[in-house]
Order: sequence, then structure tokens, then C-alpha cells
Amino acid sequence: MAHLGRLLVPLAALVLFLWAVPGALGRRSNVRVLTDENWTSLLEGEWMIEFYAPWCPACQNLQPEWESFAEWGEDLEVKVAKVDVTEQTGLSGRFIITALPSIYHCKDGEFRRYLGPRTKKDFINFISEKEWKNVEPISSWFGPSSVLMTTMSALFQLSVYIRTSHSYFVHDLGIPAWGSYLVFAFATVLSGLLLGLCMIFVADCLCPSKRRKPQQQSTKKPSPEFSQPLKKVEEEQEADEEDVSEEETENREGTSKDNPQSSLRQRCVGPSSATDKS
Repeated sequence: MAHLGRLLVPLAALVLFLWAVPGALGRRSNVRVLTDENWTSLLEGEWMIEFYAPWCPACQNLQPEWESFAEWGEDLEVKVAKVDVTEQTGLSGRFIITALPSIYHCKDGEFRRYLGPRTKKDFINFISEKEWKNVEPISSWFGPSSVLMTTMSALFQLSVYIRTSHSYFVHDLGIPAWGSYLVFAFATVLSGLLLGLCMIFVADCLCPSKRRKPQQQSTKKPSPEFSQPLKKVEEEQEADEEDVSEEETENREGTSKDNPQSSLRQRCVGPSSATDKS
């Protein structure tokens, strides 16, 4: 019996160990995972978000504290999340992540950068004591949902696509590196031309060019208010012209009468002067 009791003790310890290990390994994490598809859930409620990379030593040291802080999420009514920048490049572009790990606080769509100590106690105090009110929120121009940050997200995703395509051309297809660069250069020029044509088409539709129309001769008739003064002026001009024409005719008749007399005088004076000389 004593020998049997000695065997039961290690057997019971082994059973307890096997029962506890799956529970420890299968424990569900309270940290939510954000991606480019579900990041809009940040705009509602209160959140604490960590941006990390698996290869970052500082991020690895922060993980235990972050997991412990996430266990207090339900009590503090805050959602704790994390973003892997190596997988979610578009989301890291929306926040312009330049240092790892980076922590942000979000309250009803207002984002603030957390720059305090990185321990569970400090995270809890930041939420419970509402220390986030002392931090100035990020401008709406640089918010993750703004047009500017959406464009930055697209550029980050484009850079990853270009890098992946270059690796595919060089390693999988065996194209030289300079050949891959030529492909991207041709694609850049072609896309620029297409974009320019689209912009010209849109500008022409929004602001069409004004064509010169032939000037139409004005056929407007004078109003009756000004017709009578105009008639009087025309009549006075006609009367002046008639007076001038009568004077000209009289002058012409006078000159025609004077011309024969002067010619007769010249004829008479001519012979007499000749006889006097003789």
C-alpha cells in the first residue's frame, strides 16, 4: 500500500500539470488586432492602440505589460488593440509611424499620442485619471480618416506593392535589376501621360474654352423719345447744305460774269500798249 501511495502522488501531479498547461496555452488574449479593413472601429468609443513590429526588441519587451493592461480593459471601459506595421502598411501610413513602438489614445474619433512611461500602472492611470485630457489631440488635417492621411496610406501600400513586384521580377522571373527598373520607369511615364489626359479632359468639361462669336450688326431702331430731336438735326443739316450750295452757285455765276469783261479789257489794253511803244 505504501508503494502504491508513492506512485499516486507523481501521477496526480502529472495529471494536474497536463490539465493546467492547455489552459495556460489556450488563454485568449484581450488585445484586439486591427487591420486596414476594420480600423474604422477606432472612431467609436475609447481605444489604446500599439503599433509594433515582431523584429523590434522594444516592442517585444512591451508585450507583457500591454497584455496585462488589456486585462483591465473591461473595468476601465477601454479597448486595447495592436497593429503589426509589417503586415498593415496602409494603417501605419495613416498614422505616419516613424518610431516603434508607438502608442495612441483615441476617444470618439480624437487621436492623441501617448508619450508617457510604458508600464501597466501608467497605462491604467492614463485612462482612469483621464490624463489624456492634458494631451493636445492631433489636428483633423492629420487624422487617420482625413484625405491627406488616406493618400499617405495609398502611397505606403503602393511602395509595398512596388517592392514586392521588384522582388518577383528579379528572383522569380530572373529579370536583371536594371530591367525591373526600366519596367517601373515605363509604367511611371505611361501613368503620368494617362493622368495628364484625364486632368485635361476634366478641366475641359468643368471650364470649357470660350469661342469667339461673330459680332452681329445692331439693328436696333432709335427709341421714339430721341426720334424727334434727330429729325430736327437732320433738317437743319439739310438746310445748311442747301444754303451752302446756293452760295456756291452764286459765286460761280459771279465769276463767270467777271471773266468775259476781264478778257475784253485785256484785249483792248493789249493793242493800245503796242501802239504806244511804237
